[in-house]
This record gives sequence, structure tokens and C-alpha cells, in this order.
Amino acid sequence: MFKELDPILHSQLRLAVVSLLVSVKEAEFTYLKEQTNSTAGNLSVQIQKLKEAGYIEVEKTFKDNYPQTLCKITKAGVHAFEKYVKDINEYLNQKNK
Repeated sequence: MFKELDPILHSQLRLAVVSLLVSVKEAEFTYLKEQTNSTAGNLSVQIQKLKEAGYIEVEKTFKDNYPQTLCKITKAGVHAFEKYVKDINEYLNQKNK
């Protein structure tokens, strides 16, 4: 039977952010914005939702007098991503059962 997919990760932009963060130690906001081709406003909202879910940590600092936002995936975020991928694979493999 089909499992319920994580609604936090079922958003295209949030899934893209988590997918990028799984493969790196941390990523700057500007890098995530460029890689996802999203607007700053939309990305900010989605990062906040991921943070509230406990999937990422956000650190705001200054670098050369400019604000810098760094995002890192948490253990809970890695676990949620792995479960989401597993659940999607089960959806895709239903025809083989």
C-alpha cells in the first residue's frame, strides 16, 4: 500500500534545498538561490519551513560587512530525506509487485 509522503519535503523547492544540503557540509543562501533558480523571498519562506520542521539549521552572520546566511542539514533532515526517497521508490516500484 502507498505510504503518506512527508508534506514538508513534498514541495519542489524544499526538496531541492534538502537534496543540495545532503551532499554538502553547509551552503550559503545565495548558492541555494542560484542552484534552485528561486526568488529570494520564496526561498526564505521555504528555508524557514524547513528550519521549523527541524530539518535544517540556519546561521546568520556577517562576512565583509554583508549579511550571510548559512544552511546545514540536521540528522533529522537526513533521516526525513532518506525516508522520503525510500517512500518515493516504493511508489515507483508498485508495478513490480
